[in-house]
Amino acid sequence: MSTSPDSGPPPPPPPAPPTRPATALRQRLAELRGPAVAPQPLDARALAALAANPGCERRALLDGAGVNKAVLAEALGSPSGFGQSQFAFMRGNAFEARVKADGGAELMRLFAERMGTAEAVDVQVPDLSAAGPEGRAARTALALREATGAGGWSLFDHPMLALEVAGSPAYLEPDALVVDPAGCWTVIEIKSFPMIDASADAAKVGAAARQSAVYVLALQRIAEHLPGASVADRALLVCPKDFSNLPTAAAVDVRKQLSVTRRQLARLTRIEDIAAGLPEGTTFDPALPAAELTAAVESVDAAYAPECLAACELAFHCRDRARRAGAVTALGRSVRGELGGFSTVAAALAAARGEGDPSDPTVAALRRAAALRVEGLGGAVC
Repeated sequence: MSTSPDSGPPPPPPPAPPTRPATALRQRLAELRGPAVAPQPLDARALAALAANPGCERRALLDGAGVNKAVLAEALGSPSGFGQSQFAFMRGNAFEARVKADGGAELMRLFAERMGTAEAVDVQVPDLSAAGPEGRAARTALALREATGAGGWSLFDHPMLALEVAGSPAYLEPDALVVDPAGCWTVIEIKSFPMIDASADAAKVGAAARQSAVYVLALQRIAEHLPGASVADRALLVCPKDFSNLPTAAAVDVRKQLSVTRRQLARLTRIEDIAAGLPEGTTFDPALPAAELTAAVESVDAAYAPECLAACELAFHCRDRARRAGAVTALGRSVRGELGGFSTVAAALAAARGEGDPSDPTVAALRRAAALRVEGLGGAVC
């Protein structure tokens, strides 16, 4: 809708809603961590795990506040088994070194083959060394500008990216990054899990895609201020081929994961709203007595699912609580979705035995499943 010159100046925009200063938010997050507890920095794995379970307010608040969840889980009496073994870590490093040998020649060959580009020639590998993560992030941004302006091929080995999360910078380090002559930046993820017959474990590929999406988002923030630069919405995933140590690769579309990550990070910037609903004086200081610490953690809603066991240090604690409550979430998201309005296992079993409204499709399905089970067991009821 347009206005004529005689219609007068447009009305002033409404005043922006008042926002709490960033310093006040940081102070509130420091109170949640506990006195003299240093914040745990967010990395790409943590941000990717947030995107994998966007409904979990507990993880959003704890990660946003920089709480060390491994230490917290230990204090709660549910130590985490989450993490990579030393053997897997060493194997991954050896595989990555092999992929990047000879100036990344094999890596660039896989890139051209899987991403459908011309074969790279005269590939530049810029020096990204600098003091501290902030200095390395600034050096990477400058090198990206130089590589884009040069109009050639560049391979970045472990660049450092910065992404603002909940008012604080998170420093992210992808395995590699390629800049092509057109100024397009592509993330490369190198993983030690195998691709067997050109196919890899779907859950591991999904986790790699979410992690790549975090890097893509950080790169997009840089590219916004650099004319001629763009960021590919596909990442190159490099893995061992079959049961060998030879590399193979696949292009992974990260558009869906990128959209989820954007929404989750936007939600993280509103963690003040989650914190405002907590009881006065709530803190997650591991030095608290176990009962007080458990009450503080339970004051924030969680959305446990079995997939959390591979991505969150608090998963054992949340699983124990879900099992004690008989929550259907402990059985997995697919089961939770099938059970509709039933939130506990006891309620679902009661419906299967004949309780509840028979016109409810979920109740009818449960009764039918119970009847089929009895029939399959030859009439025996356990």
